[in-house]
Amino acid sequence: MKAFVFPGQGAQFPGMGKDLYENNPLAKELFDKADEILGFKITDIMFNGTADELKQTKVTQPAVFLHSVISALCMGDAFEPAMVAGHSLGEFSALVAAGSLSFEDGLRLVYARAMAMQKATEQAQGTMAAIIGLADDVVENTCAEVSTDDCVVVPANYNCPGQLVISGHVEAVNAACEKLKEAGAKRALPLPVGGAFHSPLMQPAKDELQAAIEQTDIKAPKCPVYQNVDAKPHTDAAEIKQNLIAQLTSSVRWTASVQAMVADGATDFTECGPGKALQGMIARISRDVTAHGIE
Repeated sequence: MKAFVFPGQGAQFPGMGKDLYENNPLAKELFDKADEILGFKITDIMFNGTADELKQTKVTQPAVFLHSVISALCMGDAFEPAMVAGHSLGEFSALVAAGSLSFEDGLRLVYARAMAMQKATEQAQGTMAAIIGLADDVVENTCAEVSTDDCVVVPANYNCPGQLVISGHVEAVNAACEKLKEAGAKRALPLPVGGAFHSPLMQPAKDELQAAIEQTDIKAPKCPVYQNVDAKPHTDAAEIKQNLIAQLTSSVRWTASVQAMVADGATDFTECGPGKALQGMIARISRDVTAHGIE
């Protein structure tokens, strides 16, 4: 069975989407529509901008979303998923590709999400760090030990066995990194991000995005969508909506999502969008499947 997966923030690169735009009429139409919806030429930044320009919050998330969704839609009849999933931001791409969200509504929500997250990062000093080489429960227990009511750190992204990203207040993340190094972590690597994504620090962004999601028409997708918050397949529009709202302050359960997809019959994973990060994670999660980009 074929599964299609969609990457999150961090997969962007200069020049992304330019080949699609120049060689596919549908891609050109959708990219031009995106410029119109957003009110600025995101295509100029994607095709010709620098890496620093692509790091702007209002650009990064819609850019990755556009590259991912348009890549999938331009596959035509070859895009026949038995199931889909997306990593963090990628969940919005997956929902559009699976017909649960319209292209226009998906882009508007992603842009609203990006701006709400940027606002939340300015309200609280937060950061993230990748922990390599420890069991999940060791990281979970350490986060619980370090956290206080006013200074928290939590597991944010369960990427694959031995790779877990933590998120929270700067002081708590730094303290957790030191303890995790002492516990035997191969690396405790601070990430170049401006905020504590998928942590309680994103509550203001969640509140803001909730209103936008509740006003958006979300339909039943054409195949199950394995969502980040519970790593389970969903086809009910109301459930999908609630999980999207919960996503900003919840952990990304990527390892469990891929394991669930494999258990449900997925044998071939195609990553739609920039980069190869998900392919690498999937290879570490299961040796019994193939993972590749769009041919």
